[in-house]
Amino acid sequence: METTTLRFAEVARTLGRAARLRGLQVPTFRSPPGISDVQRSIRRRGGSATVAVVLRGRPWGAVLADMIEGIVAANRLDRTRADTIRAALWLAVEDPAMAA
Repeated sequence: METTTLRFAEVARTLGRAARLRGLQVPTFRSPPGISDVQRSIRRRGGSATVAVVLRGRPWGAVLADMIEGIVAANRLDRTRADTIRAALWLAVEDPAMAA
């Protein structure tokens, strides 16, 4: 496995912990999306969601932003709650100790 894939998996776990602590549903993360020519896609089935993100050839910050936005979109958060959650999720990936 390449390093980027391992980082992706670790960040998915970190974001998942942070999201669960805030009462959110945690989507499944995968790469790449099944749809060509998109950087991120979300598939909903029943009560769950899958967020697929392109990893290759992209800045790591863009991948993180897509993962965080995927959680926000999967939970259909209103604008105010979305801003609060985004800030908390960014803090969690910048300092994983904050995810707990």
